[in-house]
Amino acid sequence: MRTAIRIMQMDCPTEEALIRKKFSRMPHVRSMDFNLMQRVLTVVHAPEALESILAALRSLDFTPELADPAAHAAPTAAPHAPPKPWWPLALAGVAAAGSEAASWLHAPAWLPAGLATLAILSCGLTTYRKGWLAIRNGNLNINALMSIAVTGALILRQWPEAAMVMVLFTIAELIEAKSLDRARNAIQGLMQLTPAQASVQQPDGSWRATDLEAIAPGAVVRVKPGERIALDGEIVAGRSSVNQALITGESLPVDKAEGDAVFAGMINQAGSFDYRVSAAASNTTLARIIHAVEEAQATKAPTQRFVDQFARVYTPIVFAVALAVAIVPPLLIDGSWQAWIYKALVMLVIACPCALVISTPVTIVSGLAAAARKGILIKGGAYLEQGRKLTRLALDKTGTITHGKPVQTEFERLAEVDAVRCRTLAASLAGRSDHPVSMALAAAAQADGVPHLTVDAFEALAGRGVRGEIDGLPYWLGNHRLVEELGRCSASLEARLDALERQGKTVVMLVDAERVLALFAVADTVKETSRAAIADLHRLGVSTAMLTGDNPHTADAIAQQVGIDEARGNQLPADKLDAIAQWSKERATVGMVGDGINDAPALARADIGFAMGAMGTDTAIETADVALMDDDLRKIPSFIRLSKATHAVLVQNITLALGIKSVFLALTVIGLGTMWMAVFADVGASLLVVANGLRLLRK
Repeated sequence: MRTAIRIMQMDCPTEEALIRKKFSRMPHVRSMDFNLMQRVLTVVHAPEALESILAALRSLDFTPELADPAAHAAPTAAPHAPPKPWWPLALAGVAAAGSEAASWLHAPAWLPAGLATLAILSCGLTTYRKGWLAIRNGNLNINALMSIAVTGALILRQWPEAAMVMVLFTIAELIEAKSLDRARNAIQGLMQLTPAQASVQQPDGSWRATDLEAIAPGAVVRVKPGERIALDGEIVAGRSSVNQALITGESLPVDKAEGDAVFAGMINQAGSFDYRVSAAASNTTLARIIHAVEEAQATKAPTQRFVDQFARVYTPIVFAVALAVAIVPPLLIDGSWQAWIYKALVMLVIACPCALVISTPVTIVSGLAAAARKGILIKGGAYLEQGRKLTRLALDKTGTITHGKPVQTEFERLAEVDAVRCRTLAASLAGRSDHPVSMALAAAAQADGVPHLTVDAFEALAGRGVRGEIDGLPYWLGNHRLVEELGRCSASLEARLDALERQGKTVVMLVDAERVLALFAVADTVKETSRAAIADLHRLGVSTAMLTGDNPHTADAIAQQVGIDEARGNQLPADKLDAIAQWSKERATVGMVGDGINDAPALARADIGFAMGAMGTDTAIETADVALMDDDLRKIPSFIRLSKATHAVLVQNITLALGIKSVFLALTVIGLGTMWMAVFADVGASLLVVANGLRLLRK
C-alpha cells in the first residue's frame, strides 16, 4: 500500500538522509518519495508495516501525521511548523558574546567556560539531540558534524569559539528555514485562497452563505462585484467582466455572459451574476493546478538526482580527509595535535553538503511557481530542465495556430439534388460531430433555419469525416481523402477543390452511395498571437512544423501566413506520431502542441507535450507534460526562456556551493580557517543558493 505521511520536522535533505538510512533496514518498505517542500513522505510498504514505519519515525524524534490525499488535492495553505520561543536564542547570543568578552579581557578561566556552556545549553540541545540520533543511525549529517565540532572545541578549551559557532549555526538555520518557507509557499501564495464560503440559492429562493465543502455540483451560487469566484461553474444569469490571471496568467479582464464558464480563483469585477457549480471544491481547476504543481515538486529533476548521488559520496570523503588531517600530520611531521585536530574540526563543519543539496529543489520549485504565474502548468522538473533543449516544435493547426472556429464560406451543389435537401443532409451529419468544421456547417444551417433529420448508425472516421444513415440510405460527410477512398473523385472536382484549397479553405463534401452531392468550404482565421509566437520561437533557434488533418494546400497557406518552416497536410493521428518519431531519431529534442486528446499519440511520443487551452480540461491537466491554461502560443517561448534561466541558476548554485566550500577547505589546510568561518561557509552558502533560486519567482 502507498501511504502519505506529513512530517513537520522534515525541512531539508538532512532529515531525508536520516529517514532513508533508517528505512533501508526495514524489509517491508519497498520505496520512498520525499516532497521536502510540502514536508510529505510517501512510503510504499506492506499493509502490516504501517505501525512499525510510524514507530521508526518517532524513534528519530519526528512526529508523523497521516496525510489525507483528498485534502492534499484541495487549494489549502502550506503547513507551517509551530513557532519556537525566541528567548533561548537571545540568551545564548548574550552568553556567547560575554564569553568572547571575558576571554579577551583575560578573566578567570571559569567565567568564559561557564558563559560558553550556558550559551550551548540554551540553543544547542536540539542540535546535539539530532546529532546523536544521526550518529546512532550511521548518518553524518550537519547536526552530527556540528555536534562533533563543538564538542571538540570544548575539549580543546576553545570556549568562546565553541559558543559562538553554536549560536551562529542556530541563527543561520533559522534564516534558512524562513527562506525555504518562501519557496515552499510559492504555489499557495501564487494561487491564494478561494473564499471559505459562497452565497448559495436555497430551495425557497433565498440566498445563504455556505461552506465550500458543503456545496455540491448543480448548486446555484451568486457572485457580487469585487468578490473572488469560489468554485468552477457556468453562468446562468447576469453578466460581468472577470480577472482570470490566477488561472491563465493574463490580467486583462474578460467579459462573461450567460452560458460562459467561470473558474475558482477568478475575481469578479463589474457586474453581478449567478452560476451553476460544475465541480466540488476539491476538484476545481485551481485545485487540480495546485495538486499538479505539488506533484511536480516531488518529482526530482535530472540535476537534482545527480546532486543527491554526488552528496552521498562527498560527505564520507571529506570526513575521511578530516580524520586524516587530525591524525597523520602529528604522527608523520611531529606537528601539534591540538592545532591539527582543530583544523579537522573546521573541515567537519565545511563537509556538510546541505547548500549543494538544497539548491536544486528550491530552484526547481521557484521555476514551477514562476511558470504557473504565467498560466503555464509544468508537470515536473525534468520538463522544466529539458525545455531549453527544444530544437523542433510540431503544432496542430485547428485551435492551436488558428482560432479553431471556422465559418462556412461556400456551398455548391454538384448533383441534381435540391439545395435544401443537400444542406439538410449535411447539417444532420455535422450536428452529430464535435469537429470544428462540422460545427461550422451546423451553425450556418441553424442560422438559416435548415432542419435536421434523424441519423442512424453514425460513425466518426478518424482524419476523414463522418458516416451515417438517413432514411435508410448511407451518406458520408468528409474531406478530400475520404472522397478518394470512396472512389468518387473526378478531374473537374479535383480542379474545384484545388482552387478552394489554394485559398486556405477547408473543403468537405456530402457523398451518397453513388456520387458527390455537394461541397462546403469553410475558413478559419489565424490568431495574431500565433505569428508573434512563431517569430519568437525562430529567434530562440527552434524550427517549426505544422501537422494537420487539413489538405496540403490549406496547410501551406496557413503556414505561410504565420511563418512556419514546414507544413504537412492530410495527417492522421498515426502520421503525426510517425513524424515525431522520425525527428526524434534525428536526435532532435521535439515538442508537440495539441489539444491533449486528439493528438494524444504524438503528444505522448514527443519529448515535451504541450496541451493548449487546458483551463477546465481534466484530460489536458492530467496527461500533458506542459499545459497552457489558455490558447496563447506565446507562452511556449516564455517556457523556453524560463527553462534556460532555471538551468543557469542551477549551474550558478552548484558552482557557488562547491566553490565556497573549496575555498574554505583550502584556507583551513593552510591554517587560515577558523570554526566560525566554517559555519559562515556552510550556512552562508545555503542562504546564497536559496536566495539565488528564489530570484526565478520574479521571472
